Amino acid sequence: MALTRADIDHIAHLARLAVSEAEAAEYVTKLSRIFGLVDQLRQVDTGGVEPMAHPLDMHQRLRADEVTETDHRDEYQRNAPQAEQGLYLVPRVIE
Repeated sequence: MALTRADIDHIAHLARLAVSEAEAAEYVTKLSRIFGLVDQLRQVDTGGVEPMAHPLDMHQRLRADEVTETDHRDEYQRNAPQAEQGLYLVPRVIE
């Protein structure tokens, strides 16, 4: 698939990019080569090839759900400028 200058202009407009004349000509060439490579890859017969791996086939080993730290909330809140009922009080920023 070969791109045209109009294709590059349209893509640049959709992406809200400013593309100069020199850049557009370069993009036409480079992107056309990329699409050509993708077309070559599409022509390869992969019908008998089994997929190598898939993340959904694997199971993640999880650690036991155990408490490993003690609660230090009261100690931490003593250092806070303002705390009330276990919550940190901060200045209001949105009215």
